Amino acid sequence: MTSQPNTGSDSAAQDMSPAEIQAVIDRILSKDAPAVKPERRDGAGAAGESKAVLGRAQAISRLDEEHGSYDGDQQDLAERHALRRTAGLSTELEDVTEVEYRQLRLERVVLAGLWTEGTLADAENSLRELAALAETAGSEVLDGLVQRRAKPDPGTFLGSGKAQELKDIVMSTGADTVVVDAELAPSQRRALEDIVKVKVIDRTALILDIFAQHAKSREGKAQVELAQLEYLLPRLRGWGESMSRQAGGQVGGAGAGMGSRGPGETKIELDRRRIRTRMAKLRREIAAMKPARETKRANRRRNAVPSVAIAGYTNAGKSSLLNRLTDAGVLVENALFATLDPTVRKAETQDGLGYTLADTVGFVRSLPTQLVEAFRSTLEEVADADLILHVVDVSHPDPEGQIAAVRSVFSEVDARKVPEIIVLNKADAADPYVVERLKQREPRHVVVSARTGEGIPELLKAISEGIPRPSVKLELMIPYQRGDLLSKLHETDAEILSLDHEEGGTRAVVMVREGLAAELDSFVSND
Repeated sequence: MTSQPNTGSDSAAQDMSPAEIQAVIDRILSKDAPAVKPERRDGAGAAGESKAVLGRAQAISRLDEEHGSYDGDQQDLAERHALRRTAGLSTELEDVTEVEYRQLRLERVVLAGLWTEGTLADAENSLRELAALAETAGSEVLDGLVQRRAKPDPGTFLGSGKAQELKDIVMSTGADTVVVDAELAPSQRRALEDIVKVKVIDRTALILDIFAQHAKSREGKAQVELAQLEYLLPRLRGWGESMSRQAGGQVGGAGAGMGSRGPGETKIELDRRRIRTRMAKLRREIAAMKPARETKRANRRRNAVPSVAIAGYTNAGKSSLLNRLTDAGVLVENALFATLDPTVRKAETQDGLGYTLADTVGFVRSLPTQLVEAFRSTLEEVADADLILHVVDVSHPDPEGQIAAVRSVFSEVDARKVPEIIVLNKADAADPYVVERLKQREPRHVVVSARTGEGIPELLKAISEGIPRPSVKLELMIPYQRGDLLSKLHETDAEILSLDHEEGGTRAVVMVREGLAAELDSFVSND
């Protein structure tokens, strides 16, 4: 090879310091350097001010160890990780008209949100939670932007000027999707797409996509599909040939006549009709699955088995807590909405009283109404429970906001009257001052760590005291030949206070439920 003479630029490069050279290399390679817009200097809090939000999504735990010894083999998690999204697949819009009919595939995204009320910390926490949702869906978050605004712009949500700034950020970062931290009207999304020139989705579509990825059971898949169709129906639009009309008879042929009567049905009307037909079929399927769940629930009620529902914010550690209490071995993943299908396991108190533990779907701020309606049959596990373990992630920046969001969903499914124990989970990773603050706020609480086992004995004691216990006291004389009755008393629906073996039989003082009390009435001792 022949050597080339040095140019002026080469000499300039030689004069650069190592730090300046590394900065140039990083800028060229774009090593995780989101574009940050310069801060305004016309006063903080002014209308229209925007602020870049960087940092790790705070809804995702920072614990190094994701699984404990009680979580089992986690074969379901290995199966889920066997299929991963491939980075670098572009979803940039070549034709904006196709946006509703393309598969939602997130890769490199920029987030956008509004700060309309509350503090800036609240707005940033909401955007970081959106970042966690985007990461769970399989995308790479490049940048985030919060705009101070009294109310959303009816045209473009952000306003035309800020939408243009968002376009500049999208171009500089190489993003192919914008995720908005709100539910957009169809007209707002179209107008924003026309400006930023990439795909725009809202928070509701993102949550629906995560649910579609994680649903495993037949009922769960049907519930998610119904919610997706309810979201899609008002957002259909027709373009080009989609506005053409169908007509019957001899239209298009050699003859005329009846084929020319009436304008016919447009393509978009046909799509809407097909969606409504599919929605009706899904509702019938979900209604047909409901009796099986109700039958199991009725059996537990008939046998007077107390039920305890584990509910709470997504990624608060509900599945980990279920594994710790019952060795259920259900899927545990450091992601939002990792498990959707309810899991019911049998457990016992220390004195032998049986009850059931049910793990339910996680909640989130502004949970789409479509999901609440579609998953109503699943959420009935919470409303029909005798006790709710409300799991709260105390290591989260805003645990009070999580509690408020979960209780709002409780109100929607008529579960506010059910007794509730606040389980302050992840205490090993939390700030002690935050834990103490929540303990002062919530009088009925237990501080635990599902990962380390801290506080689990106290939680089991609280469950034992909180579930309905046998209320009928009987003194029985059971003949020795009726050992089956004595065996039934040792089962999980009775509490034995004393047991003495006498010459005529076994004298037992027990606490039983009303159904068993009627069966034992003939053995009640009159002494």
